[in-house]
Amino acid sequence: MDEQRVRGGPPQRWRHGPPWWGRWGEGEGAPRWPWRSTVVVTVFVLVGSNFAAHGQGGERAALDPFARVLLLVAGVLLLWRKRYPVAVVFGTAGAVMVYLGAGYPYGPVFLTVALACFSAIVAGHRRAAWAAMGTLWAGHVLVAHWLYQWLPPSGDSAASWGDELVVATWVVAIAAVSELFRVRREQWARERAERAEAARRRADEERLRIAQELHDVLAHSISVINVQAGVGLALLDSDPEQARTALTTIKAQSKEALGEVRQVLDTLRAPGDAPRAPAPGLDRLPELVEQAASAGLTVDVDGDPPRLAPGTDLAAFRIVQEALTNVVRHSGSRHARVHLAHDGDVLRLRVDDDGPATGAEAGGSGNGLAGMRERAAALGGTIEAGPRPDGGFRVLAVLPLTASAGS
Repeated sequence: MDEQRVRGGPPQRWRHGPPWWGRWGEGEGAPRWPWRSTVVVTVFVLVGSNFAAHGQGGERAALDPFARVLLLVAGVLLLWRKRYPVAVVFGTAGAVMVYLGAGYPYGPVFLTVALACFSAIVAGHRRAAWAAMGTLWAGHVLVAHWLYQWLPPSGDSAASWGDELVVATWVVAIAAVSELFRVRREQWARERAERAEAARRRADEERLRIAQELHDVLAHSISVINVQAGVGLALLDSDPEQARTALTTIKAQSKEALGEVRQVLDTLRAPGDAPRAPAPGLDRLPELVEQAASAGLTVDVDGDPPRLAPGTDLAAFRIVQEALTNVVRHSGSRHARVHLAHDGDVLRLRVDDDGPATGAEAGGSGNGLAGMRERAAALGGTIEAGPRPDGGFRVLAVLPLTASAGS
């Protein structure tokens, strides 16, 4: 589903930032050199300043080689705007200030300061950008109202304060737009981080689910196989028929275990596809009882399970399966009782044996009780496991009936 939504078109990508935005200084190592944009801006400033000079006629000084050098310096400095944004914003502001102080025409040279300011604010150097823009505006006020009589062009008059208001508005607008982009960029970065964290969390949950499934399937099956292998070895000479029965049980149990393991692995090969076989549930309790009987454990079942949602049904089955596996592996008792009851909106599962504990591990990993608790907690339920006062061991699971029978 996630892949389909991503293929749906640009809106899904642009909601977390345009494709080129992540390359703005966020890649590994040093950021890329912005050659193309720098060349385009520099050429635009040089050519546009010529048109601006013709448009302003004799009001400003004519463009000479020094003016073109200043325009070139202001444009070329932008090449370092991603690596040294503070130095570039002050450098372009200084070049433009000298350009204006020399009486050259107003024009696209201000674009270099705007782009440098934008880069500095986006990179997080807000104070430096505001200081550079403020210094440029203050310098322009100083030149236009007090120093103009000593600076070219000759015969120039003081600028009107209305013009200064326009320049101040232009400066604030550039800084405000840059701030807006900076805030939006941080928001996109947070959204990308949240999406990555959610993806990692889903992957961890899926790994945990698969680990639980594999543990429950293999622990039960291998425990039965271990018991039957011991029986077969003990009776191989004295009772060949009984040994044959034990080997038949081993074959059937290993085949079933391989089938369930293959089903779990199929979900890894084709994530999102429907499983090829239904997940086990409490309707397979009779089969579980037969498997326990083949391992020498008699199981009495009391009560009928309600209709459960698939997730709850699978968890309940695995809890009973793990509890019986622990009886086979760790209890000296050959008799267990499974009690099912539901009242209100909860299902109660109780598995008892009469003990005593043998301490045998049968190759177990010790994760059985932890897995049961994780399954119950994932559904909002609880697991209580421990010795009974009258001897033996009890596992009590309380699971919420999270869905109706018809779901």
